[in-house]
Amino acid sequence: MPAVQLHHVVSALGGPGVDLLTAPRGLEAPLRDVVIAEPCDTELLDCQGDLVLLIGARGRAALRALIAAGRAGAVAVAVKTGAGDGEELRRAAAECGTALLAVDPRARWEQVESAARAVVDSVGGVPDPAELGTDGDLFSLAQTVATLTGGIVSIEDAANRVMAYSRSGDQVDELRRLSILGRVCPEEFLAVLRDWGVYTRLRGGEEIVAVRERPELGIRSRRVAGISAGSRLLGTIWVQEGQGPLEERTDRVLRGAARLAALLLVRGHGRAGPGSALREELVAGLLAGRPAAGSAAGQLGVAADSGATVLGIDLREREDAAGPAGPELELRRTRAAGIVAVHAAAYRRSAVAARLDGRVYVLLPEAPPGPGVQEPAAGNGSGAAGPQDSAGTAPSDPAVLSWAADLVSTLRSHLGTPVQGALARPVARLAEAPTARSTADTVLDAMAGTPGRAVATYDDVRSSVALGAILELLDARPDVRDPALDVLIERDRRQRTELASSLLLYLDAFGDVSKVAERLHIHPNTLRHRIRRAVSLSGLDLDDPEQRLMAMLQLRTAGRPAL
Repeated sequence: MPAVQLHHVVSALGGPGVDLLTAPRGLEAPLRDVVIAEPCDTELLDCQGDLVLLIGARGRAALRALIAAGRAGAVAVAVKTGAGDGEELRRAAAECGTALLAVDPRARWEQVESAARAVVDSVGGVPDPAELGTDGDLFSLAQTVATLTGGIVSIEDAANRVMAYSRSGDQVDELRRLSILGRVCPEEFLAVLRDWGVYTRLRGGEEIVAVRERPELGIRSRRVAGISAGSRLLGTIWVQEGQGPLEERTDRVLRGAARLAALLLVRGHGRAGPGSALREELVAGLLAGRPAAGSAAGQLGVAADSGATVLGIDLREREDAAGPAGPELELRRTRAAGIVAVHAAAYRRSAVAARLDGRVYVLLPEAPPGPGVQEPAAGNGSGAAGPQDSAGTAPSDPAVLSWAADLVSTLRSHLGTPVQGALARPVARLAEAPTARSTADTVLDAMAGTPGRAVATYDDVRSSVALGAILELLDARPDVRDPALDVLIERDRRQRTELASSLLLYLDAFGDVSKVAERLHIHPNTLRHRIRRAVSLSGLDLDDPEQRLMAMLQLRTAGRPAL
């Protein structure tokens, strides 16, 4: 595995926000990890070979901590500096043999950490990307769990060594602080946790263990889940309570996160089976119709004749044409995919989330027909599909629909966009997953005009889908359109009038003038004048039902993009 060197991180961070002031040991110095420290922590910090992000002090106030980190073996230290601070800090860094990165005071530490850690993880730092996969690493998982629970997260291996952790403020307790600084849970705390039976309860199951607050020991309230492969405990995920109580869904989130973490770690323990990133790639290919369903099923660990339900999710975010929003949008989509993955794994162990063509999908394999019991969905009973309808296709399970609604609500809350989800009807075989995905896409397209609707099934939007297909045919056949109505539509666009739109609303309301006038905030006589004018210009006969129907369809195409 190649070693990450200082120049890898400097290249990634270099720019107006971060400037390299000195590198006395050269840019080829090997870099082990990225750690965050405050001035009061540097005396205890084991930072041999690390990049230390020194938060909590700026400029000359960080001088003593900078020297302490350098003497403790830090390869580089990043400090926020102001005008006139750089030279004194540069001399101190050079004397103690550590590189110095000057960070703009306006920069956000979490962004600096994220960029630096991405380089360390991708080039060869800790954790090993060969074990963790490329798309879903433990640090990203830790941050996703922290986002969903409102807590402070750390992930440890079976030897209680800290593998990953989320960003944290000033609410960390002594157990968390010493564990992060030393990269291992201190023995005195381990002894207490063993005496309380925490690790015994975590082995061989999915129990979420609550650890009560013990102020005299420096322990705040927290929850912990075991990361297991069969009966073997691979590690643990801890969520410490921060400024406020943990979210009600914390146990469910932890259960899902533990399942995902097991997939990330299992190859590092010599076990067969796909890692998280490989499973996502398999599902993305399956939904796109690329791999054979039988082959994908075997690698996913489900029966080839399994049925499946597909949930499609559109984040309803658009990339800024100017360009700067592009990377930020991609980061937000990655964050959203992490939230979806945790929710999916918590709901059903076999569920897999995957990104494809700008949307996120969840594949929920169902048990094949015949003897046996389907794996229950968390918190809702059997999770079995409902009765068959007259077409022979099972309608969407209300429990799955409820779960999807909760997931979309969570995404809306954390992303601030009108996220929408579409639940396709279950299909009988995995080979039909591309059809289910196509149905979900059709539903999402039909929902685009109603951002208030969070989740829908095909049955919910059947009329909208049918109408959309008819309008596409009408767009493609200009020879069957009424030229007079097209002239009316073009006149509105050119002169910025509202004759066509007012006429459409009038026809939709069955001629209820008062209702339409109120909606348009105009006097009823004004609306009557618009209708008379529209009829006069188009020659439309409102007494002819066929003309009325064709006018309603053709006028609806006015707001549709050209094909």
